[in-house]
Amino acid sequence: MLDHEKVAIHTGRRSRLPVIVAVHSTALGPAAGGLRLWHYPDWRDGLTDALRLSAAMTSKFAVAGLPSGGGKAVVALPEGLELDAERRRDVLHDVADAIASFGGAYATGPDVGTGPDDMAVIGEITSHVFCRPAHLGGSGDSSPHTAQGTLAALRAVSRRLYGTASLAGRSLAVVGLGRVGAGLARLLAAEGAALTVTDVDPDKRSTADELDAVWRSPDEILAANVDILVPAALGSVLTRQIVAELRCRAVVGPANNQLATLDVADLLHHRDIIWVPDHVASSGGVINAISTELHHVSADEAHARVRAIEDTVDDLLDTAQRCGQTPAQAASELAMRRLRAVSAPVGTPAPSSR
Repeated sequence: MLDHEKVAIHTGRRSRLPVIVAVHSTALGPAAGGLRLWHYPDWRDGLTDALRLSAAMTSKFAVAGLPSGGGKAVVALPEGLELDAERRRDVLHDVADAIASFGGAYATGPDVGTGPDDMAVIGEITSHVFCRPAHLGGSGDSSPHTAQGTLAALRAVSRRLYGTASLAGRSLAVVGLGRVGAGLARLLAAEGAALTVTDVDPDKRSTADELDAVWRSPDEILAANVDILVPAALGSVLTRQIVAELRCRAVVGPANNQLATLDVADLLHHRDIIWVPDHVASSGGVINAISTELHHVSADEAHARVRAIEDTVDDLLDTAQRCGQTPAQAASELAMRRLRAVSAPVGTPAPSSR
């Protein structure tokens, strides 16, 4: 059953490519979420991604206590299609048209396959966009703030496991050295963590050398004997088989959709491995962007909201332990309480957030 307020599927009039915009909820405020420009075997796979990711954005904002709802945009590129500059511009303008048709109910930012320069192109047609380049008045690249937010989540988990938020001397395996993963690895190295890293791109080995990190192949690293595994690439990395092979005490990372299937969260719990829901650990970038560009708060207040991810994770772990739940269940229930609170009749007492 479709649990979304509105889903629009367009064939772009310029690009002739499928453009999908899914708004899951505007209960807490206008929806926001990234634009994913990615290759799919079939456009319906892009629709599945949009539906799943937009629902995750609702949870992300609700758990963070922000006045925004969840949405997502996806352009489903056929396998093998490479966009030249002119056709990419056409695609982005088609996305802008689709967003404009929502009348302010949805604003988009970068996701897989897009960046701040793409947001500038979308901004030529609609103002409902964030993470434009800084020289155009936007918040720019969100990846440093995503990395900072994940670091905050890691500190909360370290405190839970070892009694201190310090990551000095802790062993962490970072899976993926893209903009977020590499930035996070640098933050962790500066904290004094012992790093093992990997990426599907062998050229990223230079980052391992730079950080004096151990390089492992993508096939090997998931079973590395480390304190914390940090997924920072594409999703579905945590399968039932992989969970059985893990030798870490926690999984905390910025990659979206880490679980191959929802029951994997229960398997992690049964193995006494802490898993911080990815929509919590990865929320720093979008929290900073929408706080500054859509909510118009100061940079200091936006940074404080990102740092507060540490407190959010602390609370979720406390609730999960007290109630015998997984952190994922605790996060889901917190999100539902906050969503129900805004739809409750006037005079109904607001539920506790703890």
